[in-house]
Amino acid sequence: MTTVIYALQAASFFVGVTLFVAIVFNYLKRDEVRGTWLESHFRWQIRTFWYGMLWTGIGIITYLLLIGYLILFANYIWMIYRVAKGWLNLAEGKPMDFRPYRQRG
Repeated sequence: MTTVIYALQAASFFVGVTLFVAIVFNYLKRDEVRGTWLESHFRWQIRTFWYGMLWTGIGIITYLLLIGYLILFANYIWMIYRVAKGWLNLAEGKPMDFRPYRQRG
């Protein structure tokens, strides 16, 4: 299921609605992966969605100020990075590294 969700997220660059299908699957299947290494991928996917939506909203709001173009472009690149990094780690059988900020360093 995690691979399918990454595929849906990747497809959203061409057909935006698949991103919303992916997040629905994330929330429906989240309990099934709780306590496994796949939980980190679900968390990664969910955060990718919500932060992506936040920056898309900010980009749309500031679109007329011309800075919105830059924000939307940066968000697009960031989303590509997040999907690619997550999918590659999944293919290698690696969890996503999620340590709270206060524990780093």
